[in-house]
Amino acid sequence: MGCASTEPLIGTEAPGRTVTNWFNSPPLQLKNLRGKVVLVRWWTAPDCPYCRATAPSLNEFFEKYHSRGLEVIGFYHHKSDSSLDLAAVKQFSRDFGFSFPVAIDEDWTTLRLWWLDAHSRAWTSVSFLIDRAGVIRHIHPGGEYVKGDKDYAVMKRKVEELLPRRNSKETANSKL
Repeated sequence: MGCASTEPLIGTEAPGRTVTNWFNSPPLQLKNLRGKVVLVRWWTAPDCPYCRATAPSLNEFFEKYHSRGLEVIGFYHHKSDSSLDLAAVKQFSRDFGFSFPVAIDEDWTTLRLWWLDAHSRAWTSVSFLIDRAGVIRHIHPGGEYVKGDKDYAVMKRKVEELLPRRNSKETANSKL
């Protein structure tokens, strides 16, 4: 994915958000996550092949890096013509294996604020990587990132760059 359209947002503070109906966690606020690296991914189901394909990567990042300071947050944005069904969203979240915090971005309020307003963007399945100070450091502008592809490798590298270094004892043990 090209990044020309993401450049104006890189290095800016992540805006606030308006999301509801949290699962897998009590409600979270970005300001309370300072000191953590935060990966926010907008997703939908059941008809988004990119969201389904990216779910294993999100789960992997959460499992591998959460103990080192990564918080993964999924924002569901409803695309169906049918009414939003909270039980269905919870089931989609379980089907995708999400154990990290998930909330609903009703009416795409936060997605519009962060990504769509005043911009012509084709994708809504966007990911924002935010550093420990609350600053946007990387944006995957939509589509999928799957283990083995370039976008996955870039996201993994960016996450690892932002996480605190392992202590010297862990580093020494990993060299054995």
